[in-house]
Amino acid sequence: MSAEGENSPIDLLISSSKQLFTPEKLVADVAMDLIKDEIRHHLEEKIRKDPGLSKEIKDAVKELLEARALEYSALLRLTATIARLGIVAVPEEMKMRFAREMAELMGRELGAMVEKTL
Repeated sequence: MSAEGENSPIDLLISSSKQLFTPEKLVADVAMDLIKDEIRHHLEEKIRKDPGLSKEIKDAVKELLEARALEYSALLRLTATIARLGIVAVPEEMKMRFAREMAELMGRELGAMVEKTL
């Protein structure tokens, strides 16, 4: 142990690492990975044998992606509408400052949404 006692960051890191990598946990993790691989291979084989099922999955994924795009578009329109409402609601002297701040916010939010989708 260190001269600083049991509570030093290094001692805490070592003790927590020992708990993470116990043989029982490693064996359980490996077993789960093997089971997942077997299930994945079984499902992939079923999909390969049934071209109709494969096409259905591809179509459903395509529809889901299109729905997500529509959702983002609607959220963006709603945000823009709320921003316009906010601009209309503030006193005249604050409108320009508010508009600039909202434009910056929209830019950041739009950037974050684009990053999430890429």
